[in-house]
Amino acid sequence: MRVPERRPVLDLALARRIRLVGLDVDGVLTDNGVYVGMVQGHPAELKRFDIQDGIGIVLLRLAGLKVVLLSGRRSEATDLRAEELRVDACVQDHHARKVPAFQKLLDGFGVAWDEAAFLGDDLPDVPVLARVGLPVAVANATTDARAFARHVTRATGGHGAVREFAEDLLRAQGAWEGAVEAYLAEGKPARV
Repeated sequence: MRVPERRPVLDLALARRIRLVGLDVDGVLTDNGVYVGMVQGHPAELKRFDIQDGIGIVLLRLAGLKVVLLSGRRSEATDLRAEELRVDACVQDHHARKVPAFQKLLDGFGVAWDEAAFLGDDLPDVPVLARVGLPVAVANATTDARAFARHVTRATGGHGAVREFAEDLLRAQGAWEGAVEAYLAEGKPARV
């Protein structure tokens, strides 16, 4: 008989304060791979997104949490995925620093830094990870990003890390069962 792996436990006091979840895109929602080429004579970029991560995002939103995407790399694929998942905001700007961009999102939603979680994987995420109430690194995050994390997922970026964190957070907040019931009651939920 195989014994299930122990799930990392979130700090309950931190988890219960969270009202907004911020997600880096490349390396968190994707596996960091980018397919670049030409389609009918035009440059094209494709990314692979994990469907279970999409369900995690939908569950977070059903539980009443705000979900925002924050990327330093502009991509139409990210715009399409954000629209599909109906995230609350999607900011992509290679010229902007992540801290001021995230501050603007927090201000817009009336959320304090200590009421926000952020999932990151690499150096560009470190300044945000250093300030949020619940900094989270995906399993394959760089040493620099992991150093600032209060929680590290078992799953790697682009392979269910967001879904794993969503379940852990919602269970810690006592909102998991209600979010699942709401998801199942929708019949055919939004595209994930």
